[in-house]
Amino acid sequence: MKFPCRLDKFLSHLTELPRTKVKAGIKKRYVTVNGELVNKFDYSVTQDDLVTWKGEPLQYLGKRYFMLNKPAGYVCANSDEMHATVFDLLDEPNLKDFHVAGRLDIDTTGLVLITNDGDWSHQITSPKKQKFKTYLVETQEPITEEALEQLREGVQLHNEKQPTLPAIVQQLESYSLRLSICEGKYHQVKRMLAAVGNKVVELHREKIADIELDERLASGEYRPLTEHEISIINAK
Repeated sequence: MKFPCRLDKFLSHLTELPRTKVKAGIKKRYVTVNGELVNKFDYSVTQDDLVTWKGEPLQYLGKRYFMLNKPAGYVCANSDEMHATVFDLLDEPNLKDFHVAGRLDIDTTGLVLITNDGDWSHQITSPKKQKFKTYLVETQEPITEEALEQLREGVQLHNEKQPTLPAIVQQLESYSLRLSICEGKYHQVKRMLAAVGNKVVELHREKIADIELDERLASGEYRPLTEHEISIINAK
């Protein structure tokens, strides 16, 4: 939301009521701004104004940022007719303007960042910004040295014109590796392992840039990001 802002727009955003109902409420003298009754729809309010609706104060909370430990079975969408979404796990007001900064597949677990700051999330999702996402990968077949080298060099995915950008790869066990990529192609990690003759059986994101999943968060839990974590993404 940009300020200064029309009163009816501000109220509709904060109450999640249709603009028609908000305008009716303004006419019925439901609204005060800084203690004064206001009956003009286009009255200009700022972020610092104290606005009440039926006596209840409404506060614009500004830009917000959350870290979620995503469980399997949830989709990274604002709404879905078939599945629960990550937003069902958040107990926060005014989530309609929020989005996921870097989606995970329904069966993938781990770090998800959620915000209402589009410029900030663009820093994460744009390949040009080189923000690496790090995954723990469990595979169906043992991981060969040849496959590791292919992943590090970049692999050709089915129906893609260009190979993937070079990945950072660390083998952990015969069937597991840590993989960092700075792109976000559809099902990319799964397709990369398929391209080197293997199959992903478990996938967990543990890190975006230098923001690590808080180990204190149980599956399905979330917390606000710290100021330092927010600043990591904005750093050049």
